[in-house]
Amino acid sequence: MKHPKTYYQQTIQQNDQTIIVEGPLSSTFLADYYFDDHLTAFRPPHKQFEAVKSIADFEEGRVIIARDEDKIVGYATFLHPDPLERWSAIKMDDLLELGAIEVSHDYRGLGIGSTILEVSMLDSQMENYIVITTEYYWHWDMDSTRLNIWQYRKIMERMMGHGGLSPMSTDDPEIMSHPANCLLVRIGANVPNESIETFDSLRFMGNQDPWI
Repeated sequence: MKHPKTYYQQTIQQNDQTIIVEGPLSSTFLADYYFDDHLTAFRPPHKQFEAVKSIADFEEGRVIIARDEDKIVGYATFLHPDPLERWSAIKMDDLLELGAIEVSHDYRGLGIGSTILEVSMLDSQMENYIVITTEYYWHWDMDSTRLNIWQYRKIMERMMGHGGLSPMSTDDPEIMSHPANCLLVRIGANVPNESIETFDSLRFMGNQDPWI
Protein backbone atom coordinates (compact mmCIF):
# COMPACT_ATOMS: atom_id res chain seq x y z
CA MET A 1 0.00 0.00 0.00
CA LYS A 2 1.26 3.46 -0.91
CA HIS A 3 1.17 6.22 1.71
CA PRO A 4 1.16 9.58 -0.11
CA LYS A 5 1.02 12.70 2.06
CA THR A 6 -0.51 16.04 1.14
CA TYR A 7 0.35 19.17 3.13
CA TYR A 8 -2.40 21.31 4.70
CA GLN A 9 -2.36 24.38 6.93
CA GLN A 10 -4.78 26.32 9.10
CA THR A 11 -4.28 29.43 11.22
CA ILE A 12 -5.59 30.04 14.73
CA GLN A 13 -5.88 33.76 15.48
CA GLN A 14 -6.85 34.44 19.09
CA ASN A 15 -5.82 36.74 21.94
CA ASP A 16 -3.23 38.50 19.74
CA GLN A 17 -1.60 35.13 19.07
CA THR A 18 -1.12 33.54 15.67
CA ILE A 19 -0.70 29.77 15.72
CA ILE A 20 0.05 27.89 12.50
CA VAL A 21 -1.24 24.30 12.37
CA GLU A 22 0.35 22.37 9.51
CA GLY A 23 1.38 19.00 8.17
CA PRO A 24 2.19 16.32 7.49
CA LEU A 25 5.81 17.47 7.76
CA SER A 26 9.09 15.66 7.10
CA SER A 27 11.99 15.68 9.55
CA THR A 28 13.76 18.16 7.26
CA PHE A 29 11.03 20.75 7.76
CA LEU A 30 10.70 19.95 11.47
CA ALA A 31 14.42 20.63 11.92
CA ASP A 32 13.72 24.34 11.32
CA TYR A 33 11.61 24.46 14.50
CA TYR A 34 12.09 23.62 18.17
CA PHE A 35 9.94 22.07 20.91
CA ASP A 36 8.31 24.11 23.64
CA ASP A 37 9.82 23.26 27.04
CA HIS A 38 6.40 22.31 28.40
CA LEU A 39 5.85 19.43 25.96
CA THR A 40 6.76 16.87 28.61
CA ALA A 41 3.86 14.39 28.64
CA PHE A 42 5.87 11.50 27.22
CA ARG A 43 9.58 12.26 27.77
CA PRO A 44 11.88 15.30 28.01
CA PRO A 45 11.13 17.73 25.15
CA HIS A 46 14.40 17.27 23.24
CA LYS A 47 14.05 13.49 23.31
CA GLN A 48 10.40 13.61 22.28
CA PHE A 49 11.27 15.97 19.43
CA GLU A 50 13.82 13.44 18.13
CA ALA A 51 11.19 10.69 18.34
CA VAL A 52 8.67 12.84 16.47
CA LYS A 53 11.18 13.61 13.70
CA SER A 54 11.89 9.90 13.26
CA ILE A 55 8.15 9.17 12.95
CA ALA A 56 7.87 11.87 10.27
CA ASP A 57 10.16 9.88 8.00
CA PHE A 58 8.36 6.55 8.32
CA GLU A 59 6.66 5.69 5.05
CA GLU A 60 3.24 5.78 6.71
CA GLY A 61 4.21 8.22 9.48
CA ARG A 62 2.46 11.56 9.77
CA VAL A 63 3.31 14.49 12.02
CA ILE A 64 1.00 17.48 12.33
CA ILE A 65 2.24 20.42 14.41
CA ALA A 66 1.02 23.69 15.86
CA ARG A 67 3.67 26.39 16.08
CA ASP A 68 4.07 29.88 17.43
CA GLU A 69 6.58 31.24 14.92
CA ASP A 70 9.43 28.68 15.16
CA LYS A 71 8.30 27.11 18.44
CA ILE A 72 6.27 23.90 18.28
CA VAL A 73 3.56 24.17 20.92
CA GLY A 74 1.48 21.13 19.96
CA TYR A 75 1.66 18.07 17.75
CA ALA A 76 0.09 14.76 16.80
CA THR A 77 1.70 11.65 15.36
CA PHE A 78 0.18 8.89 13.24
CA LEU A 79 1.91 5.61 12.42
CA HIS A 80 1.34 1.86 12.33
CA PRO A 81 0.66 0.43 15.81
CA ASP A 82 3.62 -0.68 17.90
CA PRO A 83 4.63 -4.30 17.17
CA LEU A 84 4.19 -5.09 20.88
CA GLU A 85 0.53 -3.98 20.90
CA ARG A 86 -2.46 -6.19 20.13
CA TRP A 87 -3.30 -3.91 17.19
CA SER A 88 -0.27 -5.34 15.36
CA ALA A 89 -1.18 -8.98 15.96
CA ILE A 90 -2.50 -8.96 12.39
CA LYS A 91 -0.49 -6.86 9.94
CA MET A 92 -2.72 -4.17 8.44
CA ASP A 93 -1.22 -1.61 6.06
CA ASP A 94 -4.37 0.49 6.34
CA LEU A 95 -4.41 0.74 10.15
CA LEU A 96 -2.87 3.85 11.72
CA GLU A 97 -2.63 4.78 15.36
CA LEU A 98 -2.83 8.30 16.70
CA GLY A 99 0.18 7.58 18.87
CA ALA A 100 0.51 10.93 20.60
CA ILE A 101 -1.21 14.28 20.78
CA GLU A 102 0.04 16.99 23.09
CA VAL A 103 -0.41 20.74 23.57
CA SER A 104 1.88 22.88 25.71
CA HIS A 105 0.27 23.92 29.00
CA ASP A 106 0.80 27.62 28.17
CA TYR A 107 -1.20 27.30 24.93
CA ARG A 108 -4.23 25.36 26.08
CA GLY A 109 -7.70 26.81 25.64
CA LEU A 110 -7.04 27.99 22.07
CA GLY A 111 -8.54 24.96 20.34
CA ILE A 112 -5.12 23.78 19.20
CA GLY A 113 -5.71 20.07 19.83
CA SER A 114 -9.01 20.12 17.92
CA THR A 115 -7.47 22.04 15.02
CA ILE A 116 -4.53 19.62 14.81
CA LEU A 117 -6.99 16.77 14.43
CA GLU A 118 -9.03 18.64 11.83
CA VAL A 119 -5.93 19.37 9.76
CA SER A 120 -4.82 15.75 10.14
CA MET A 121 -7.96 14.55 8.38
CA LEU A 122 -7.98 17.06 5.50
CA ASP A 123 -5.76 14.81 3.38
CA SER A 124 -8.00 12.54 1.28
CA GLN A 125 -5.49 9.72 1.86
CA MET A 126 -6.88 9.44 5.41
CA GLU A 127 -10.08 8.01 3.90
CA ASN A 128 -8.05 4.87 3.10
CA TYR A 129 -7.18 4.19 6.75
CA ILE A 130 -8.72 2.95 9.94
CA VAL A 131 -7.36 5.36 12.57
CA ILE A 132 -7.36 4.39 16.23
CA THR A 133 -6.27 5.88 19.51
CA THR A 134 -6.30 4.33 22.96
CA GLU A 135 -7.06 6.57 25.91
CA TYR A 136 -5.99 5.61 29.44
CA TYR A 137 -6.99 7.75 32.39
CA TRP A 138 -3.54 7.49 33.98
CA HIS A 139 -2.10 9.53 31.10
CA TRP A 140 -4.49 12.43 31.64
CA ASP A 141 -3.40 15.74 33.16
CA MET A 142 -6.11 15.99 35.80
CA ASP A 143 -3.88 17.74 38.34
CA SER A 144 -3.38 20.99 36.42
CA THR A 145 -6.87 20.99 34.89
CA ARG A 146 -8.57 20.12 38.21
CA LEU A 147 -11.05 17.96 36.33
CA ASN A 148 -12.28 14.59 37.50
CA ILE A 149 -11.87 11.46 35.39
CA TRP A 150 -15.26 11.69 33.71
CA GLN A 151 -14.98 15.40 32.94
CA TYR A 152 -11.59 14.77 31.33
CA ARG A 153 -12.94 11.79 29.40
CA LYS A 154 -15.72 13.98 28.00
CA ILE A 155 -13.18 16.60 26.89
CA MET A 156 -11.03 13.95 25.21
CA GLU A 157 -14.03 12.50 23.36
CA ARG A 158 -15.09 15.95 22.19
CA MET A 159 -11.58 16.80 20.97
CA MET A 160 -11.16 13.45 19.20
CA GLY A 161 -14.51 14.03 17.54
CA HIS A 162 -12.92 16.90 15.60
CA GLY A 163 -10.86 14.20 13.90
CA GLY A 164 -13.88 11.97 13.34
CA LEU A 165 -12.85 9.47 16.04
CA SER A 166 -15.55 7.98 18.24
CA PRO A 167 -15.62 5.28 20.94
CA MET A 168 -15.78 1.60 19.97
CA SER A 169 -15.98 -1.40 22.25
CA THR A 170 -13.13 -3.89 22.65
CA ASP A 171 -12.06 -6.69 24.97
CA ASP A 172 -8.53 -5.30 25.24
CA PRO A 173 -7.49 -5.98 28.88
CA GLU A 174 -5.83 -2.58 29.46
CA ILE A 175 -8.83 -0.66 28.18
CA MET A 176 -11.21 -2.87 30.17
CA SER A 177 -9.16 -2.35 33.34
CA HIS A 178 -11.02 0.92 34.04
CA PRO A 179 -14.39 2.18 32.71
CA ALA A 180 -12.92 5.59 31.81
CA ASN A 181 -10.40 4.05 29.40
CA CYS A 182 -11.55 3.83 25.82
CA LEU A 183 -10.73 2.94 22.23
CA LEU A 184 -11.61 5.64 19.70
CA VAL A 185 -11.81 4.85 16.00
CA ARG A 186 -12.26 6.54 12.64
CA ILE A 187 -12.98 4.31 9.64
CA GLY A 188 -12.20 6.07 6.38
CA ALA A 189 -14.79 6.16 3.62
CA ASN A 190 -12.62 4.04 1.29
CA VAL A 191 -11.67 1.28 3.75
CA PRO A 192 -12.76 -2.10 2.32
CA ASN A 193 -15.05 -4.42 4.27
CA GLU A 194 -12.26 -6.97 4.49
CA SER A 195 -10.14 -4.54 6.50
CA ILE A 196 -13.06 -3.66 8.75
CA GLU A 197 -13.63 -7.34 9.48
CA THR A 198 -9.94 -7.84 10.22
CA PHE A 199 -9.99 -4.86 12.56
CA ASP A 200 -13.06 -6.25 14.32
CA SER A 201 -11.13 -9.46 14.96
CA LEU A 202 -8.43 -7.34 16.63
CA ARG A 203 -10.98 -5.53 18.76
CA PHE A 204 -12.34 -8.83 20.06
CA MET A 205 -9.63 -11.46 20.41
CA GLY A 206 -11.11 -13.30 23.41
CA ASN A 207 -8.99 -16.18 24.66
CA GLN A 208 -6.78 -15.89 21.60
CA ASP A 209 -5.45 -12.59 22.88
CA PRO A 210 -1.73 -13.15 23.68
CA TRP A 211 -1.77 -10.18 26.07
CA ILE A 212 -4.29 -11.77 28.50
